[in-house]
Amino acid sequence: MNPADFLLDLANGVCKVDGVSERERPNVKQTLIASYNTLLAPKVRAACMEITPVSAKDSYFISTRCSEQGRNSNRVNLSTWFYQFSILLRRSLKERKQESFNTLRVFQVISAAILAGLMWWHSDYRDIQDRLGLLFFISIFWGVLPSFNAVFAFPQERAIFMKERASGMYTLSSYFMARIIGDLPMELILPTVFLVVTYWMAGLKPDLVAFLLTLLVLLGYVLVSQGLGLALGALIMDAKQASTIVTVTMLAFVLTGGYYVHKVPSCMAWIKYASTTYYSYKLFVNVQYGDGKKVSPLLGCSHRGSSTVSCKFIYQDIAGQIRPELSVGILILMFIGYRLMAYLALRRIKG
Repeated sequence: MNPADFLLDLANGVCKVDGVSERERPNVKQTLIASYNTLLAPKVRAACMEITPVSAKDSYFISTRCSEQGRNSNRVNLSTWFYQFSILLRRSLKERKQESFNTLRVFQVISAAILAGLMWWHSDYRDIQDRLGLLFFISIFWGVLPSFNAVFAFPQERAIFMKERASGMYTLSSYFMARIIGDLPMELILPTVFLVVTYWMAGLKPDLVAFLLTLLVLLGYVLVSQGLGLALGALIMDAKQASTIVTVTMLAFVLTGGYYVHKVPSCMAWIKYASTTYYSYKLFVNVQYGDGKKVSPLLGCSHRGSSTVSCKFIYQDIAGQIRPELSVGILILMFIGYRLMAYLALRRIKG
C-alpha cells in the first residue's frame, strides 16, 4: 500500500487488516478521538478561552483548531484556495497527460481523421449531400468521444476523493476547478489535430476564417459534450450505469440532430432543442454555406419549386436554419449548466 494512503486511512479511522472480519477490526477512529480528548482537547479549549498558556510546539495546531471552531467547520484549511488549486492542477495534469495522449487514443483520432479525409477527398462545394454528411460525422464523433471519456472521471476517483475530502485536504471548489482547467489542454489538442487533417483533405471551404470558425465551433462543442459526461458521471457515480446513460443520451441527440430526420414527431421534438449535436451541426453548416444564397444559383435552385435532391438539402438543412447567435448562446449555457450540475452533484458526496 502507498504510505500516504495508509496514513490518510489511519487519520480517518480506517483500518484494513487481511483475514479479519469487520467486527473484529480495531476501532481506530474511537482510539484517535479518545487520545485527542485526553491529550489535546484541554490545551485547545484553554487556548481558545485564553486561560492557559501553551507551548510553542503546539501553537500551530491550536491556532488551527481555534480558527476551525470559530468557523464551525469540520475541515482544516492548511493553505489558501489558490495554493490548493495549484497543487491539484499539477496533479491533474500529471495524471491526465498519460490518459489523454495514450497510444490507442491518438491512433483512434488520427485514423478517424485520415479515413474521413479519404472518404471525402477534395469533395466538391456543390455536392451538398456529401458535405453535410461529413459535417454531421464530425458532430457525431466529437460528441460521443468526449462525453463517453468524461463520464468515467468522477466515478473512478470517488474513493480517493471521499478519503481526501474527509481529511479536509482541500475544498470542493478548488478540486473541481483544477479538474476543469486541467482538462482543457488535454481535451482540445486532439480535436485540433483531427480537424487540421480532415478539413484540408476533404477540401472544405478553402478560407482561413472559415477554418478558424469551424475549429472554434468544434472546440466549443467538445467542451460542451465533455460537460455532459462530467454531469452524468457526477450524478450517477457508477461507471457502468453512467456509461449506459450517456450512450442512450448521445444516441437521442444524434437522431434528433437534424440530419437523419427533418420531420421529428411532436412528442420527440423537445429532444432536438436539448441536443448538443443539433446546435453544433447547424453552426458547422452555417460556416460552410451561410444561408445558402451563394450555392443555390450554382445548382439551379433559385426558385422554390426546384425538386432536385441538392435543392431539397438547401431548403431543409441550410436555408431558414436557426440563427447562429442563438446556437452559440445555447451552447454557452450548456457549457456552464452541465458543469454547475456536476459541481452540485459532487456536493452531495460526503467523505
